[in-house]
Amino acid sequence: MSVKLLFLAGSARRDSVNKKLAQFACKQAEAMGVKAEFIDLKDFPMPLYDGDLEEAEGMPEHAERLKKLFIECDGFFITSPEYNSSFSALLKNALDWISRPSGEGEAPLIAYQGKVAAISAASPGGLGGLRGLVPLRMMLGNIAVTVVPNQFALGGAFGTFDDQGDLKDDKQSAQLKNVVAQLVETTKALK
Repeated sequence: MSVKLLFLAGSARRDSVNKKLAQFACKQAEAMGVKAEFIDLKDFPMPLYDGDLEEAEGMPEHAERLKKLFIECDGFFITSPEYNSSFSALLKNALDWISRPSGEGEAPLIAYQGKVAAISAASPGGLGGLRGLVPLRMMLGNIAVTVVPNQFALGGAFGTFDDQGDLKDDKQSAQLKNVVAQLVETTKALK
């Protein structure tokens, strides 16, 4: 059974440890035989969600492109930095825009209905962004996404990746692999 998964980070920074973590998780998923694609939210710039702007101009082009990718996938893996005990504004804005209907008669939350997600975080701090995963899990659950129970938080994230973008620590790599495997297996089971 063919499964297509998206991997993304809630950070636009060029050297983001969250991007590195999403890219490494994407490689792990590919090794499990699924179609996996890393997308960079920096490639989808969009204004802050504003109902008046939406009414006047419709959904921004980049939001439409991102929404199409979410509609076409079976599940997704998100890793986000923790900002003030929550997930990033960049990620929240992107998720909000693609939650909006963009056509007459479009099913509500079409980009999320029936999707499976796994969540993770990376941070230079000791908790690895763990506190930001609580509101992210809650939001995704509230918009009809099945979020797998396992999650991964990478503390002390600076210097944890080698030159190939792989996690240096085998234990951390195995923990992340378990999250990715749960995403793959759950997505296959629910497809």
